[in-house]
Amino acid sequence: MTCTPILFSPLDLPNGTRLKNRIVKSAMSDALGNGRGDPTAAQARLYRLWAEGGVAASIIGEVQGDARFAEAPGNLVLGEHSDTGAFAALSQAGHMGGTLLWFQLGHAGALTPPTIGTPKGPSALELPGLRAQAMSLPEVRALPARFAATARHAERLGASGVQIHAAHGFLLSQFLSPLFNRRGDSYGGGIANRMRLLLDIVEAVRATIRPTTALSVKLNASDQVDGGLAPMDALEVVAALDRTGIDMIDISGGTYFPGAKAASDRPASGPYFLEFAATARRRTRLPLMATGGFRQRQEAEDAIRDGTLDAIGLARALVLDPGLPSQWQAGGADPDWPRFAASPPGGVTAWFTQRMAALAANGDAGPNLTPEETLCHEQKRHAALSRIWRARFCQSACRR
Repeated sequence: MTCTPILFSPLDLPNGTRLKNRIVKSAMSDALGNGRGDPTAAQARLYRLWAEGGVAASIIGEVQGDARFAEAPGNLVLGEHSDTGAFAALSQAGHMGGTLLWFQLGHAGALTPPTIGTPKGPSALELPGLRAQAMSLPEVRALPARFAATARHAERLGASGVQIHAAHGFLLSQFLSPLFNRRGDSYGGGIANRMRLLLDIVEAVRATIRPTTALSVKLNASDQVDGGLAPMDALEVVAALDRTGIDMIDISGGTYFPGAKAASDRPASGPYFLEFAATARRRTRLPLMATGGFRQRQEAEDAIRDGTLDAIGLARALVLDPGLPSQWQAGGADPDWPRFAASPPGGVTAWFTQRMAALAANGDAGPNLTPEETLCHEQKRHAALSRIWRARFCQSACRR
């Protein structure tokens, strides 16, 4: 009798969805759309690589339902005018070999780049490098229906699951954070009010999508900035989500607000959020996944075996080696992580983004550029996509 390693045992979610193993390609902003909100052939090739590499599911990051509040001009946009053929090709590629393809439903809120949209969040902001308007009460109340409509489009365009993005300083994370949510109405104040919008969106999405479509929430364990969402409040959100119809909580952390250091750029110190996950385990019966800091197979196996997590989210590790799950299952080596002597802010993220673009285009790592070089390259690519985005989506609201 052969014993299946626990990392490669199946996981059944509450709605009956079965993950073939415990490794999920977690959401990243791959920014590989065509600037008009639709997938490219290169993006489909990248998700085929990950599917063929053995992940149980891939989550496409930052898929937007409202082009006015995108995170980047390479985001996908779901709506009546989406290119169904391009999305069908992406869906087919991402579902190869029994892999599932989930769309992460995003809204950048106050972090919307003003070159492609209108920065708006729970409260008005006047900070160095960041200015945003406050959303009106009618605008806030319209969001659950908007997310539900986006989820319905995701199903129509081939997604087998959706993830609601409530982490990393984007809109729903902004509502959860006392640092950035200073509203005086029923969506501000204590954590019960600050999580109200997220819970309303979860309810609307679950009521709209098919029961067989998986529903996940990505949640910060902590904003990792003074005055932001703290673990105690995040645990209250976990407990509230336990009473909803979602199928998994994906635990992450950190924020992309100007001046804050991204969790993914911090020095290697093992998986980031295991202590929070172990505490959250006592607050929910839902499957738990954590994304961040997993670099070795043994770390992933230990987190599953000791019951802390049910699934492991990998991002940069799968950019370094798209076939890592199959390699691990065959007893292969861990990824060879790059070491950078120094990097400008955003340089490491740009290095991984550029590597994703090379994998999508050529199936290989591309030229060995420095973080400085890749940051310059990504800034130029972002500017080119922004021009296409403005021509497609923007009126006078977008600053040029």
